[in-house]
Amino acid sequence: MKEISNFIKGEFVATGKTFEKRSPVDGRVIALVHEAGQAEVDAAVQAARAALKGPWGKLTVAERAELLYAVADGINRRFDEFLAAECADTGKPMSLARHIDIPRGAANFKIFADVVKNVPTEFFETPTPDGRGALNYAVRRPIGVVGVICPWNLPLLLMTWKVGPALACGNTVVVKPSEETPQTATLLGEVMNEVGIPKGVYNVVHGFGPQSAGEYVTTHPGVNAITFTGETRTGEVIMKAAAHGARPVSLEMGGKNPGIIFADCDFDAAIEGTMRSVFANCGQVCLGTERLYVERPLFERFVEALKKGAENLKLGRPEDPETNLGPLISHEHRRKVLSYYEKAKALGATVVTGGGIPDMPPDLAGGSWIEPTIWTGLGDDSPIAREEIFGPCTLIQPFDDEDEVIARANDTDYGLACSIWTKDLSRAHRVAGQIEAGLVWINSWFLRDLRTPFGGMKQSGIGREGGVHSLEFYTELKNICVKL
Repeated sequence: MKEISNFIKGEFVATGKTFEKRSPVDGRVIALVHEAGQAEVDAAVQAARAALKGPWGKLTVAERAELLYAVADGINRRFDEFLAAECADTGKPMSLARHIDIPRGAANFKIFADVVKNVPTEFFETPTPDGRGALNYAVRRPIGVVGVICPWNLPLLLMTWKVGPALACGNTVVVKPSEETPQTATLLGEVMNEVGIPKGVYNVVHGFGPQSAGEYVTTHPGVNAITFTGETRTGEVIMKAAAHGARPVSLEMGGKNPGIIFADCDFDAAIEGTMRSVFANCGQVCLGTERLYVERPLFERFVEALKKGAENLKLGRPEDPETNLGPLISHEHRRKVLSYYEKAKALGATVVTGGGIPDMPPDLAGGSWIEPTIWTGLGDDSPIAREEIFGPCTLIQPFDDEDEVIARANDTDYGLACSIWTKDLSRAHRVAGQIEAGLVWINSWFLRDLRTPFGGMKQSGIGREGGVHSLEFYTELKNICVKL
């Protein structure tokens, strides 16, 4: 049986307590994971603090950037290993992870290395009463030890999205991957050692949330800042923990994202984009579309086309090149998603397609499979329209005019993302400007430029990361004033 250990101060550390990692594809136990206790978390934090004062802290920006390029190249050299580990943990199709998860996971190191090398700071000439003047300039310094709490839906990509800029800015990290997806964060430790990242710069501790590694990381007084991606309730708990010591947090949390389809859209493009935004990664994408508003003249045609697309999705093993829909991450998560499927029926929704568990071959029957599902017939006040489900499902509703759909799209506790589909670009810009979300796509979905700000409004999060915006979180600005 494969065992997955913690990675602390450049060494793989086993503990006396393990938990099972099961495959989402067939339910088999595929690994035993060593759970970190308070002692292991403390050791990781102390190693990270020591590394700040060691060789890592003495590197120039250019030298750090060179090492991060080497990390990216190391991931790509072991591409197939990372791909296999990511798909074993998540069950997602290899065709998806091969083109998004692993390449982006590696690229995050290079992108933020380049950002840090090319960002200036402020300089001012300041007059003084004696006429001699003063010089005021700013310098960036690492914030310290960063606790990185990672989700299970895009484990490598979203972990390196945080670790990349944290290390580029000169920080050290203690990473707590999701208990559902421990493998790629651990494998990255091997790459860190291979390319010469100093010991203690990158640490990984495994476990759960309360009374486990997650809680121990977020409450440790030696952690200077916390960055988190995950559900809103967990983010609130982390924010409370960070209040002790007034430590900064960056929180990317839940979403109930709307998609707005105007009647003049490019129909085929809107269907293709919406198929991805609803069903990609089995709907387990924080930026996914769980609410669709379709202008009434197009409504019936759009529902029928999306239904056809959903019913043509192929469920299967990750390595099958024809598979384009994997399982949910776990049986526990499937129970949650199925509870909404049942709730929708009880509320009188029209089940356009799906709504249950698919019939799978015997060798896959133990996996956490679920049917892609489309509903109509429910209003904006239903829990199906208001609560994040995080599965391959969407509620489609008609609308009649622009002002109406803006108000309905904004009628939510969340504000992460929105997609707008129309050929009228004046209207697209006008509507986008009024949508209460951190990211709005026009005639696209999941098209990202990593130099741009990313984050949510309302209960979807606090803070922005991406490009220079990441530097605002991962560094502290110091003003130095020199009297001439």
